[in-house]
Amino acid sequence: MNLVTHNNYKNQDGHIYCCLRNKVVELNKQQEEQFCRGCKMFGGMIAGGQGVACVWEDLRNVNQPHVVYDPIHEFNKNQKRYITSDFLITLSAASLG
Repeated sequence: MNLVTHNNYKNQDGHIYCCLRNKVVELNKQQEEQFCRGCKMFGGMIAGGQGVACVWEDLRNVNQPHVVYDPIHEFNKNQKRYITSDFLITLSAASLG
């Protein structure tokens, strides 16, 4: 897995997808101060406060950077869970033990 920079731009309602909270949130001062600034994925504000950069391991096949303009679509895409061969090996070993 590679670290991917996610450039999350506000939609017309001022919302972004927040990976930390796994939900669509309004990107305002409260969100920035209460959640973004203390988040280990926080990569900084972008475009003069029109969005936020977040860096995290993404199992999806996305561009680097991954640019997001539709937070609802991004939320929905992040609800899918990908099962890797490592997970299956671990699961198999656990069931045998």
